[in-house]
Amino acid sequence: MKKHLPKLLQLFLSFLKIGAFTFGGGYAMIALLENEFVSRKKWLDKTEFLDILAVSESTPGPIAVNTATYIGYKVAGIWGSLLSTLAVCLPSFVIIFVISLFFDKFLELTWVGYAFRGIQVAVVYLIASAGVKIFKGLEKKPFPIILFCLVFGAYVALSVLAVRFSTVFYILICGALGLCLYGVQTLRARRKTKEMSSAPCADEKGQEDALDVKADESHLEGERKGGDEQ
Repeated sequence: MKKHLPKLLQLFLSFLKIGAFTFGGGYAMIALLENEFVSRKKWLDKTEFLDILAVSESTPGPIAVNTATYIGYKVAGIWGSLLSTLAVCLPSFVIIFVISLFFDKFLELTWVGYAFRGIQVAVVYLIASAGVKIFKGLEKKPFPIILFCLVFGAYVALSVLAVRFSTVFYILICGALGLCLYGVQTLRARRKTKEMSSAPCADEKGQEDALDVKADESHLEGERKGGDEQ
């Protein structure tokens, strides 16, 4: 634990700062997490960060807490995951606890209402910025692009038609399609490996056949010479 002490302290302070100044939930936190751990500290690369987001979104629980736990464990093990989770939850807990003591009076304050209206605009920007960064980080391959277009088109169409369709189903469907693609690629790789492994056998067989032909030719030539001598 002692060798990870500097990183543990940095993890705690980083997630404490992010948890204290993030409004709008875990999605608004994505841009701050990427800036802190990918761009500044370089503890994660973009591909790994996208994988962490995918796992955090797919597993039960808030994405902010899941992401903090995952990043903390990746950087400093179990203690890192514990401190990161505690740090990201602590500011929200303290603020909500304090507000709950005088909640009614708090909402009656005019300046508080205007402040939250400004915060809402910032939240929209943070979520949109995170979405754009994630899209730019996708692999420029047909499958991710087609899948993104299908999901985006379905989401817009269902929203316009006022059809309720949980985001959980989007995640499950995309995960199933990804598994299907993985299965197809695995089968192709195994088939290719078998073909490559069987190719030397075919070459050896061809060489053996060539040797047999040469042996037969030598035998016939020998018999022919013997007949000529007689």
